[in-house]
This record gives sequence, structure tokens and C-alpha cells, in this order.
Amino acid sequence: MHDLLTRRTLLVNGKGGVGKTTVAAALAHLAAGMGKRVLVAEIAADARAASPLARALGHPSLDEEPARVAPNLSAVVLTPAAGHVRFLRETLPVGKLADLALRTAAIRRFLHAAPTLSEMGVLYRLLDLVRATRAGGEPEHELVVVDLPATGHALGLAQVPTTILQVIHAGPIAAAVREGLAMLRDGARTTSVVVTLPERLPVSEASELVAGLRRHEIPFGGVVLNRVPRDPFVGEERAAVDALVKGRALLGMRTLPRLDGARAALARLRELSLPVSLLDEVASEGPLALALAPRFGPLT
Repeated sequence: MHDLLTRRTLLVNGKGGVGKTTVAAALAHLAAGMGKRVLVAEIAADARAASPLARALGHPSLDEEPARVAPNLSAVVLTPAAGHVRFLRETLPVGKLADLALRTAAIRRFLHAAPTLSEMGVLYRLLDLVRATRAGGEPEHELVVVDLPATGHALGLAQVPTTILQVIHAGPIAAAVREGLAMLRDGARTTSVVVTLPERLPVSEASELVAGLRRHEIPFGGVVLNRVPRDPFVGEERAAVDALVKGRALLGMRTLPRLDGARAALARLRELSLPVSLLDEVASEGPLALALAPRFGPLT
């Protein structure tokens, strides 16, 4: 797992309810604890919306500009509007023209409503943050961890630029799109993980998402199997327990099918030759990400 933190960008994918945001925050804390300058980001249409990432970090709120939330760790909201602003300010000959253009209601409506332009704004803002450097030339953020909002969003970030390039072949938009697409597909700079649960349907969805990432040439680093129940039985103990509880209604009986389901889910992922990191269930009164961070082990 620690090898994933050597890239410049780490994309965290998964369907809703699997703990994806918590895992993204935990990975960011883990990298920051190793001494890296880390930025963790979430994607939202509006920076004023409720922030799941802020809750995972134990922070009141996040903004469109990076803000320090812990030692070596900053957080930010990636919005299409922020990307549009950055792009126009770099493209138009005078920065004031960009500000003037964005004050125009028609242009704002077009940027929000036109197909693909929202995704392009997010991609450009991400690229802008990855490119940011300090006065000495070193990266402002050595690692950018991106909490993607829903299954398939990473595929959209890769598919949209390809669609745009089929229509726009030259100019500043095409150049920005090519640069963003090159970043997403460069295994030396970018990798992705898929977070899932030890259950049949989430594992099937995770395997489909992995296939989509590979189809769109986004580097894939592994699966994080989250909320794995601890199995207390070894050797012949489980067989003895099964014999003991057979035909009885006892407290805790529901735990046994969960253990079997988790074992089957892990076996399924290994049959698919997917590298897997296990995270067991954790109870925490504070931000869960802090409790999870030290628990990441090597992908197996």
C-alpha cells in the first residue's frame, strides 16, 4: 500500500457507502505522517455544499483554495467553477478579462450546462494543483489524494477529454485537455485504488470498475477491502463452533455468515488477480480516518 503513496496523484474510487471518503482521508493522513506534503481533495459542484471529506477529517468545512487541516496535510474542494477561472486566467491575455467574462451570466450558465465542460473544469483544477510549485521549484503538494464522488467518475474524467479531443484538435483547450489526460494515464505520476466491502455485490461492482479503469488506461494500484470483520477462529475451531450452534438460536449467530461472506469476497478478488489491502472494522469516537491510517498493510 505504501508504494501507492510514491505517486503525485492518487485517485480513490468506489460506490457510495463503502467508506471511500474515510479511506481517502486515512491515506492522506498516512502519507502526511510519513513526512510528505499532502493535499486531499473532494469533487463537488458547489464549494458551499455539505462536505463528507471535511467530516472524515474532523474539520468544520473546506473551500476551493487549499487549507491546512493537520501537520503536512491540506484539503480542498475541486469545483468546475474554480477550474474554469484558472483556465480563463491563464488563457486570456489579461487576467481582468477572465474576471469580466465570469461575471457574465450567460457565460456562467454555458460553463455549467454545456456537456463535458464541468468535468473539464474539475480536471483542469486538479492539474493546476498538481503543477503548483514553491519558490525553490519543488512541488507545493508532493501527493494529491482525490476522493472521487461516485463509481465511474474517474472513468468520466478520462473519457471526457478523449471526447473533447475528437472535436477540438488545437488551441489552448486541446493543449490543456492533452496535459490533463497525460497526467491521468501516466503510471509514474498517477495511480488509483478501488474501495469496496466484503460482500458479493460490492465486490462485483469493484471488479467492473477496475476493468473500466484499465480500459481507459488509468493506472490501477489495488483494491481496499474495507470493514472486514475479524475472524476469531483458527484451524478446527470454526467446525467446532458450527457443530455447537447447529439448530440453535444464539446471540451473535449473524456474525458467522458475515465471516463466511468476507472470506468469499476476498477469495473472489484473489481469483481475479487483484492486489488487495484489508481494513478491519474500527470503532472510533473521533475522526475515523485517524484510526484507520496506521492499519494499512501491503497489498496481497
